[in-house]
Amino acid sequence: MSVENLNNNDLNNEEINTSGFDAITEAFEKIYKEQKEPLHYKPIISYELGGKDPLDGVSVYRGDGYYHFVTYGFSELYEKESEDKEYSGFGFELTFKLKMNEKQANNTKDEDASDDEIKSAVGFLQQLAGYVFESGSIFNPYEYIWTKQKEGIDSKQKSKITGFITIPDEAGEINTPNGKVIFVELVGATDSELNAIYDKKITVKELAQKIGTDITDYSRTSLL
Repeated sequence: MSVENLNNNDLNNEEINTSGFDAITEAFEKIYKEQKEPLHYKPIISYELGGKDPLDGVSVYRGDGYYHFVTYGFSELYEKESEDKEYSGFGFELTFKLKMNEKQANNTKDEDASDDEIKSAVGFLQQLAGYVFESGSIFNPYEYIWTKQKEGIDSKQKSKITGFITIPDEAGEINTPNGKVIFVELVGATDSELNAIYDKKITVKELAQKIGTDITDYSRTSLL
């Protein structure tokens, strides 16, 4: 996947209705009040023009020791096109919190833009979007995403984290001019944890409580 990073000012065009896009940004600016220009990754070639990545973009905010990713594109970012008046597009956007390592914690914005783990996370968010766009399936809180892969989802595929559970993001639910949007957060889970959910030995809510944080740590070991 080829992406470029830019700030949100590069996306504003007075001739285009960006009300859905702006509503997502406004929701996260309430959480990160000092970050008006987070990192923003967008495909070099848009999906509409034949590009492979369905999302219009992914923004990355810096939290206290973690990165907070939010997608743009599962919902209707511009004009209302769907007939569903209650929800915007698929009705959700994905988020993901990734624990920083020591180097990342000391990074500048320019260094973040070239960070392999950030780019890798943007990549799997686009891959999940591809699944949604092709299948029409949606992600809701308290579900799990498991492809039975054994490799870690980190850039070097060394982590024990191989999939996700989903929970409500702190950004909650917003009303946009195009309908409601729910922010659904991905939390990394290990193969054995996901297998336990599959075998009904533990529920997603129980695993989320056992993990005890919504910040994904690639270095953690399995809790089961």
